[in-house]
Amino acid sequence: MHIDTAQFLAELGDWAWNRHGNVLSWYVRPLFLIPLAWFAHRRSGWGITGTLVALATSMFWFPAPAEPDPRVQAFLEFEKAWLTGDWNSQKILMSLLAPLSLAAYCLAFWRRSSMWGLVILNLMVGGKLLWGVVAGDGTGWAMTAPALAGLLLCDAVLVRVLQRLRAHREDQVREPAEASPSSSADSSGSAALLTSTSRTST
Repeated sequence: MHIDTAQFLAELGDWAWNRHGNVLSWYVRPLFLIPLAWFAHRRSGWGITGTLVALATSMFWFPAPAEPDPRVQAFLEFEKAWLTGDWNSQKILMSLLAPLSLAAYCLAFWRRSSMWGLVILNLMVGGKLLWGVVAGDGTGWAMTAPALAGLLLCDAVLVRVLQRLRAHREDQVREPAEASPSSSADSSGSAALLTSTSRTST
């Protein structure tokens, strides 16, 4: 049986795009930035790859809405028109911002530069919102609630985890320092005992 590859890909794209209209995917996608930061901090290549695959495919995890939100549909139509329109050097450069931002985000946590990671996270979300509102003639306001909710949750979780990691490192540094005086005292006591024993023997 002959399969028209172009038609199949077009139908697959329409299927995925219709499911992307379910706003649940809009709320879920930002949350993948939390495990992405964790795996980058742990320097797990497999973890980073798996999370990026989940992030990319989550747009069609949920069924297409029975009654699409008109604001969501307007923004998706703008995105689809932008992606399927003519491509020039400016559009190519703009399309590279997303993967480059994710790479910078992973690199920041990979190098344990957590504050830079948080800065990049907020810039990514803010930049996507700004692009949707400005380039999309206001249609980008439809993703404000999902984007800000995801950003606040990501910021809260990452800040909390970073605080716990910092406290753990400080405890590790403090424990040897606290154990040092007792060790010195034990050494002094042993030396004094040996001296006393030596004098008694003499």
